[in-house]
Amino acid sequence: MKKGAFALLLAVLIVSFTGCYSLASSLFFGASGEETASGYAADGYAEGRIGDTMHTSFFDFTVNRAEVCETYSSHAAAEGNQLLVVEITVRNTSRQSIEMYDTDFQAQWGAEGEDDFRFPITTDPETFEELPPLTEEQLPGTYPMAVNEERTGLLVYEVPAGYEDFSISYQEIFSDESTGDLFFVFFTAESGGETL
Repeated sequence: MKKGAFALLLAVLIVSFTGCYSLASSLFFGASGEETASGYAADGYAEGRIGDTMHTSFFDFTVNRAEVCETYSSHAAAEGNQLLVVEITVRNTSRQSIEMYDTDFQAQWGAEGEDDFRFPITTDPETFEELPPLTEEQLPGTYPMAVNEERTGLLVYEVPAGYEDFSISYQEIFSDESTGDLFFVFFTAESGGETL
């Protein structure tokens, strides 16, 4: 599937699923709010926090840390926005090489039921054209991963100013364009100051 078509389908799916958070949360957590399974999907949904490893059909991923700032390298956030910089580790657990996309992981914020989200700044939000990374630490728009290969890098998102609570989501989409499990990692981003 082409990157643009994949990204549009993913955006529609994530927006559709965000309203289901309360139901999924009640299925995945006990009455005390304690998680009943770690990183594995139950009834199509999995939820984690910073440092939790999420186990998808293709790869494992872990959100290691997250910060907000006004400028990353040479990219300054537009007026009224800030940059969310997320360090993520991905490991290919499938039986074959896979191609990863920055649009695999989207960022959300705001109250439950809001449908605001962004893809990393390595993809143009209007044309879905791939843009070059600003630093070596930033993950590119597209990158291959060999079997059992692990890669750690930064995803940079431009998001509205004033938020500190976010989630990163991933929706499984198979080669026949059917969907699988939905994964969310929730966190409060640290303040990285004006520049990272």
